[in-house]
Amino acid sequence: MEVQGKIKRISDTQTLGSGGFRKREVIVTTEEQYPQHLAIEFVQDKTELLNNFREGQTVRVSINLRGREWVSPQGETKYFNSIQGWRIDAVDALSSQTGSPVPPAAAFQPLEEMNDEEQDDLPF
Repeated sequence: MEVQGKIKRISDTQTLGSGGFRKREVIVTTEEQYPQHLAIEFVQDKTELLNNFREGQTVRVSINLRGREWVSPQGETKYFNSIQGWRIDAVDALSSQTGSPVPPAAAFQPLEEMNDEEQDDLPF
């Protein structure tokens, strides 16, 4: 799955427990009619992926949804969900508007500027 939006905040890396578990969170605000503020966590070596990003930048984040079940000492069962990121890419302004990469303008040549040989090179 993927989520696209603007980075609202990037937290510092936290080290938890005696095993050195590392976690870092990014808040991404989706750009839709009703924007959502999603907390996406990156863990272990994936925390370093956030080093090259800044607040306000538009990104596409590949995610996995995680769910856990927990039973309290009183026997009550609760469920917890998290969004875990494993890849993040910058999205430039042009491709985010069209949804696909935009080729450079130099790749297009007006028909009038093509010579006769290029015009006749069509397979049909």
